[in-house]
Amino acid sequence: MPDHQWLLFMTRYNAWQNDLMRQALEALPPKVVSSDRGAFFGSMLGTVNHILWADQMWMSRFAGWPKPECGLDQSPELTRSVGAWSAERSRLDGHLSDWAAGVDHVALSGELRWVSGATGAQMSRPMSLCVAHMFNHQAHHRGQVHSMVTGAGAKGWLSDLAFLPELST
Repeated sequence: MPDHQWLLFMTRYNAWQNDLMRQALEALPPKVVSSDRGAFFGSMLGTVNHILWADQMWMSRFAGWPKPECGLDQSPELTRSVGAWSAERSRLDGHLSDWAAGVDHVALSGELRWVSGATGAQMSRPMSLCVAHMFNHQAHHRGQVHSMVTGAGAKGWLSDLAFLPELST
């Protein structure tokens, strides 16, 4: 399961990927980014908003951060533009990096208990599993956005973990 070094790596990878995704979205006309493309969360903007919402929700559970002001069903409308999303995403990625720097093995080895909005049930899972899920969830939906970007005729971005720039020497 994830350890502290893995967590630090994943926060750096996550921020890098979000920045590349931001660049791809900013290169597209706003109408293209916000048009329904048949994805689970509708548009590119709806999908990146959902990722942001889910990260906020998980971090409220992991670290007591404020919960998002809307529920899952409204997550695609969390922000109204790529610019607004980008500002929130950048802020959250910075806080996520700070949080990860302070997490120790004991915190990752414990249990996380919460009431799931998706199931309505009390949940209890290993913290490390939930943290791994948060990053997996991000990658899953970023892949959907990548597909929508290329489907709109634009160039996608490099997404392989092995090509994180800091690994190049």
